[in-house]
Amino acid sequence: MTSKELIDILAVAARLKTSPRHCFTEPGRRESVAEHCWRLALAAMLLSGEPEFQDLDMNRVIRMALIHDLGEAFTGDIPTFLKSAADDRAEADVLTRWIGGFPEPQRGEWLALWTEMEAQETREARLYKALDKLEAVISHNESDIATWLPLEYDLQLTHGREEVAFSPYLTSLKAAVDGVTLEKIRTEGQS
Repeated sequence: MTSKELIDILAVAARLKTSPRHCFTEPGRRESVAEHCWRLALAAMLLSGEPEFQDLDMNRVIRMALIHDLGEAFTGDIPTFLKSAADDRAEADVLTRWIGGFPEPQRGEWLALWTEMEAQETREARLYKALDKLEAVISHNESDIATWLPLEYDLQLTHGREEVAFSPYLTSLKAAVDGVTLEKIRTEGQS
């Protein structure tokens, strides 16, 4: 990879630093897509020591976390409750076209990783996807409840439920996150 190619790829990726997500991190400031990806990668790194995940290639999970939303550098973020299958396809198409312009070996490596993520057949891909959902719910719990839309009260409890079902650890984590959600609703939410 030439220096120019690396700089050009990083310039596109930098768009995620200023691409807002639906969630607020503090009053008046939305979380960026880059912040979400970073914390997702950090969560994967933290789980690498858990017995249930010790046989997984956590380096691959972390790499998935880092690249999973790169398509949003082109499309922007669309909240899960508004995102359609067509939106998912458009994001995947623009990402694969962009990666298709990478030099080898990065092009082949990234396309293989993206294909694995999309197929959701490996435990690594399923772990990345489950953590992606959980990180969004955790972040939303950290947001001021005044920023929540009415539909998000239920969505907080259902988002990620299917994705964590393969893992006892993640199922337990989802239950703990749901406990935080319920307490937040009880103490800060609408009556």
